[in-house]
Amino acid sequence: MCMVIFAPIFAICAFATCGGYHGHLQVKVDCADRSQSNMSIDIDFGYPFRLHEVHFKAPMCEAKREEVIFLDGNFSSSAQFFLTVGVFAFLYSLLATIVYVFYQKKYLRNNRGPLVDFVVSVIFSSLWLVSSCCWAKTLSDIKKATNPTQVLLLISACRTQENKCTATQEPLWSQLNTSAVFGFVNVVLWTGNIWFVFKETGWYKTGQRYPTRSASGKRSSEMRHRL
Repeated sequence: MCMVIFAPIFAICAFATCGGYHGHLQVKVDCADRSQSNMSIDIDFGYPFRLHEVHFKAPMCEAKREEVIFLDGNFSSSAQFFLTVGVFAFLYSLLATIVYVFYQKKYLRNNRGPLVDFVVSVIFSSLWLVSSCCWAKTLSDIKKATNPTQVLLLISACRTQENKCTATQEPLWSQLNTSAVFGFVNVVLWTGNIWFVFKETGWYKTGQRYPTRSASGKRSSEMRHRL
């Protein structure tokens, strides 16, 4: 119970830091013939990280021509999966908190509430684990795809040694790194909640009602029977 009360907060932190991200990359191209020099190129991207749809114009250093370049990679599936798990975990934990606070008697009636909560906690702990691992791997791939060195290789003018290409601004990753951390925090939170909910179920109470006899108890019972 006490664990799930904090779940809405951590779920919001996880999907908000992921879904609200906006990345910015800026590179500069200086052509050798100075026909197109000091050309700053701004590249913006964000959730759901369909980088193959992100495009920008770059000088070709040939008769003032320009080319349209697209980034590589589509990382939307893992990002959307992570965000979806976060949204549904938030909605369920918010509903569960309301039930715990205002309808606890109905929650404990016939043991249905704890059993449902136990099953849902197992499901969400598994979903958080899978989505967080996928998102951490995807985040690493996004960093590689938007690495300035990798982006400059996409520009044909930068593949010519005479031209000078540099990155003037790199994306900030602290927000997305935080989202991945919050994902694993939710894994720990929901996994720990399994034990707290299990203690409220009839399975735990049945085990407490009929404890197994210890070996010493069995030996003393046998001695009494012999006497």
